[in-house]
Amino acid sequence: MTTNRPWGFYEVLSGHDNAGYKVKKITVLPGNRLSLQSHNLRKEQWFCVKGKGKAQVNNNFIDLVNGKQVTIEKKEKHRLINDSDNVLEIIEIQFGDYLGEDDIIRYEDDYSRISC
Repeated sequence: MTTNRPWGFYEVLSGHDNAGYKVKKITVLPGNRLSLQSHNLRKEQWFCVKGKGKAQVNNNFIDLVNGKQVTIEKKEKHRLINDSDNVLEIIEIQFGDYLGEDDIIRYEDDYSRISC
């Protein structure tokens, strides 16, 4: 199932909110970025599989290219940024006791979805 977002879309490939893990394919359209956010209950690992862009983790910006991996610990502020002219695709693996979308704390958002 594909879930549309203002910045692109994602698809859950495996797992669910209470499985201890969830695997998503995240597609960020050119010139878009996700909200600056954190999670209290989960850790994430991102693997760039297509395109290039940036990962922001706290105040650090990490260049993403095919094969690059980034780890986001619980409570770290983070976001994906596609500052290129091509699609950015990430495989995201979430780990934690609860992986629901309501464990998102937004600090900045280009689409007015602030939650703190």
